[in-house]
Amino acid sequence: MKIAVFSTKTYDRNFFLKINQERHQLTFLEPRLSSKTAALAEEQDAVCVFVNDDLNVDVLTTLQKQGIRLILLRCAGFNNVDLAAANKLGIRVARVPAYSPHAVAEHTLALILGLNRKTHRAYNRVREGNFALDGLMGFDLVGKTVGVIGAGQIGEIFARIMKALGCEVLIHDPYLQETADKDFSLVELAELYQRADIISLHCPLTPQTHHLINEQAIGQMKDGVMLINTSRGKIVHTRAVIDALKTGRVGSLGLDVYEEEGDLFFADLSAEVIQDDVFMRLLTFPNVLITGHQAFFTTEAMTQIVQTTLDNASAFESQQGSFHEVTWQQVQGDS
Repeated sequence: MKIAVFSTKTYDRNFFLKINQERHQLTFLEPRLSSKTAALAEEQDAVCVFVNDDLNVDVLTTLQKQGIRLILLRCAGFNNVDLAAANKLGIRVARVPAYSPHAVAEHTLALILGLNRKTHRAYNRVREGNFALDGLMGFDLVGKTVGVIGAGQIGEIFARIMKALGCEVLIHDPYLQETADKDFSLVELAELYQRADIISLHCPLTPQTHHLINEQAIGQMKDGVMLINTSRGKIVHTRAVIDALKTGRVGSLGLDVYEEEGDLFFADLSAEVIQDDVFMRLLTFPNVLITGHQAFFTTEAMTQIVQTTLDNASAFESQQGSFHEVTWQQVQGDS
């Protein structure tokens, strides 16, 4: 199968070449997939895309006219694909439902520890010969209440990590009737907001979760709450969080995703003037820690992502083996 791999970085190419073993003909393309770049997929059978590639109806129509029959998502989320349009055009969509949930859960903990103990600030101080401790005080995690929104594989693993650290764990997930682990409390969202010292987001981006964390939600939270997002950027209304940082309602913020990250993340912009004023405002806060969508980025996760993506292509081509398809009908059934 001939596959155009969009949004290719050096590490993507290395993992794909190592695991592919010439099963498929891969064409590596650095640009993101968009209406301006869709023509690059001409003479291909499939496109392989990542989280910030745009597969709207116009892009999908262009792909379909070029003979594209398959979209391979090398990620779990599919919010960047118009599944209804893909269904009408006869284009099938496959994803990587799970790769290394431990990677994201562990990175979430890293953000919490970094924010709490101010290690990012301490690192810069020590490099400048400043060993003063003023402004670096944190708190013990033991005994704190952690709210987990979304109890899929990542959310469950993160909950277990925080429980092992001595935290009380509250979980909200509308698809759960009860938790398998009686150490966790399944609660309504309002109760989680009111009780949690730390809130961590692990839910997919859907119409229901778009801007879930908004001014109204933040207004129900404890003063000084720590908010962490390693799921999808658009779950958080950034301007509302900035206002809450200014008043102290949000005491600290850890982000691995950002709602307008498409023009920022996965690129070296160190020699450019960043045009996103909202993002630059976030960087001015000493109690904000941002990483560039790297929570998934471990050797184990990349290996699983690429293996599953190529297996999806093989299963589609041979009609044998596991094919992790996501369809408009499935999404409609879940909503």
